[in-house]
Amino acid sequence: MGVIEVESEQQFTELTKSNDSKLIALYFHTPWAGPCKTMNQVYKTLADSKAQDPSILFLSINADDLSEISELFDVSAVPYFILIRKQTILKELSGADPKEFIAALNQFSGSSDYSQSSNVSNTQATNSNLNGTQPTADEPAEETEEALNERLTKLTTAAPIMLFMKGSPSSPQCGFSRQLVAILREHQVRFGFFDILKDDSVRQGLKKFSDWPTFPQLYINGEFQGGLDIIKENLEEDDQFFENALNA
Repeated sequence: MGVIEVESEQQFTELTKSNDSKLIALYFHTPWAGPCKTMNQVYKTLADSKAQDPSILFLSINADDLSEISELFDVSAVPYFILIRKQTILKELSGADPKEFIAALNQFSGSSDYSQSSNVSNTQATNSNLNGTQPTADEPAEETEEALNERLTKLTTAAPIMLFMKGSPSSPQCGFSRQLVAILREHQVRFGFFDILKDDSVRQGLKKFSDWPTFPQLYINGEFQGGLDIIKENLEEDDQFFENALNA
């Protein structure tokens, strides 16, 4: 069957109810988030490889167009994956790591024949520099400064607003990151994110790249804006700070 692109809340309800006993994979994406462009193809490749398996249903959901569904699952960043069965959430994954998603799919589908599709997907991801967005375990241990700066440039422009934080928006790993996520949500800001705890090269390199020693760090249109305190100060001076920075 491949990927089914959900067009309405009603269709989503009908699909999930009528396939209640299946493992249902939900993929939330938006057209503006750079990492989604690669994950769209990875997700399609996985779904196509299991097109004959009646026990798994792959659904794709535009998080902007179908905001009611996004709010139902508290989706605040994309790409975002949810695995459900019998109306129970089995696993939630935030970010663009194909290996992590494939591992979860294997775990809950009870299938062991994903190795071929895993290799295909990870090859595509590597060729598209997806490991720059959410690094895989196969990423080289050493990287030249020039290559790292090129990767950091791509990361900081992966979405109009990019947050470099400890953990993910759904599970921040420090209080400062949690506060900045809360601010972005309060102002209904759409943003991409990068978990610096998953890539020490990015964590250390970004300190020099931005000339800022701590995290979280926020970028808008590829320009470094500051950490938590500076963002708070900017909002105190201008409550339309995010909108004005985007349009600058």
